[in-house]
Amino acid sequence: MTHASPRFRSVLDSFPVYRPGRTPVSATGKTHKLSSNESPFAPLPSVVEVIAEAARSVNRYPDNGAQMLTQAIADRFGVPAQHVAVGCGSVGVAQQLLEAVGEPGAEVVYAWRSFEAYPTLADLAAAESVRVPLRDETHDLAAMADAITPHTRLVFVCNPNNPTGTVVHAAELEDFLDRAPADCLVVLDEAYREYIRDEAVPDGVNLYRDRPNVAVLRTFSKAYGLAGLRTGFLIAHEPVAAAVRMTMLPFSVNSIAQAAAVASLAAEDELLERVEFTVKERTRVREALVADGWTIPPTEANFVWLRLGEYTAEFAAACEAEGIAVRPFAAEGARISIGDADANDAFLAIARAFPHRNA
Repeated sequence: MTHASPRFRSVLDSFPVYRPGRTPVSATGKTHKLSSNESPFAPLPSVVEVIAEAARSVNRYPDNGAQMLTQAIADRFGVPAQHVAVGCGSVGVAQQLLEAVGEPGAEVVYAWRSFEAYPTLADLAAAESVRVPLRDETHDLAAMADAITPHTRLVFVCNPNNPTGTVVHAAELEDFLDRAPADCLVVLDEAYREYIRDEAVPDGVNLYRDRPNVAVLRTFSKAYGLAGLRTGFLIAHEPVAAAVRMTMLPFSVNSIAQAAAVASLAAEDELLERVEFTVKERTRVREALVADGWTIPPTEANFVWLRLGEYTAEFAAACEAEGIAVRPFAAEGARISIGDADANDAFLAIARAFPHRNA
C-alpha cells in the first residue's frame, strides 16, 4: 500500500515565509530589541486598566463588526463609519484587500524593496507581483505608474516606506494618483504616519476623500503601542470598505484589542507625547550616524536604514553579539528601530566601530 502525501498549492513550494524580527539573546547583559519597529513604551496606565477590565469578558465572542471601534475611528478622522473597516493589524487588512481583488491573472504593483509581507500576501491571493525598484531609496512613482497594466488590480504605496523610512511628497503622489486608472485600487500604507514631521508629505485620509479608488491603511501597532493586540484599520469609500469587511475572518479582532484601541484613541494626546520622544531620538540617531560617516536616507518613520550590501550579515552578527537584535535584509541592508536612549546608544556604539560603511 502506498501512502500519498496531502496535496497543497504549488505556490508553497517556493513560498517566502514571513520572518518576524528576532528577539535578542545575551548571556552577559542587557538586551535591546530593535528589529520590529515596536514602540519602546508600554501602553498608558489608562489603557492598561481598560485591557484588564476587558479581560474579564473573554469568555464571550467579540463584536464581529467592531462597532464601537469603527465609530471611534470614524469620529477621530472625520469620515463616515461605513468608510472604515478593521482587521488583525494593517497587514491583516492588506490580506483582506488582496483576497478581495486577487485571482489568477491579476497583478499587484509595489516598490521593492518595501514591506516584505506584500509578496507573501500577493502569492496567497493568487495574484502576480510586479516589483518596481526603488530610486534613491524611495518609491519611483513614475515607473510604478508605467508598470500599471489592464491586469493591475491594486498598487501599494508604503509612505513612509518600510524598511528605508523614505517618503513621497504631495505633488508627486497626486500626479501618480491622477495617472492610476479608476478601476485600479491604490492603497496608501501609512503604518508610520504618526512619526512624520515633513510637512510636504500628504495625509492619505485627505487624499482619499474625492478619490474612490484610494484606500488608506493605518495601525495601532506602532505609535499607539499595541503591537501585541494586532489591530489595524482601513479608510476608503464604501465599495472598498465593504469588500474588506466581506473578506474578514470572523472575530479576528478580539475584544481586548477593540477596547484597547478605543481607549488609545481617547488618550491620543498623551500617546503622541511619546511619539515626539521617538522622533527626537530618531533625529539624534541619524545625525550621529551621518557624523560617523554613514550615508543614511532621511527617515520619517521610527527606524533608520543602513545600506550594507554584502556586509549586512556581518553587521547583524556584530549587533547580536552585543545583545541587540536588528532586522537584516540579506545582501541589502539593515533596518534598526528607534528604541529608548540606552538602546539607541548601544546601537550607535556598534555602528561607530563597524569598519564597512555605505555599501
